Amino acid sequence: MADEYGSDFMTIVDEDGQEYELEILSTTEYQGSTYLAVIPAAEHHADPQELEVSILKSVEEDGESILCAIEDDQELEAVYSLIMEQLYQEEDSGE
Repeated sequence: MADEYGSDFMTIVDEDGQEYELEILSTTEYQGSTYLAVIPAAEHHADPQELEVSILKSVEEDGESILCAIEDDQELEAVYSLIMEQLYQEEDSGE
């Protein structure tokens, strides 16, 4: 998704019409679905140890991709593990 827009940032709008800018830390595929690890863009320069990372699932609804929270605990744990593994690999390799 980040590659579509040419940046690592995106703006989302919640049900109440409130806009939020998010920085995409990582994307991963798991069991045929796409997941994004994001943080609020305002926290971009915060201490990495203090960041609150959210994981959102990209789903198709009426022909559009929307992001939603993961409600299944096992799914969330599996995806969280995959994303954290990717992030630490990138950090270790200096990317």
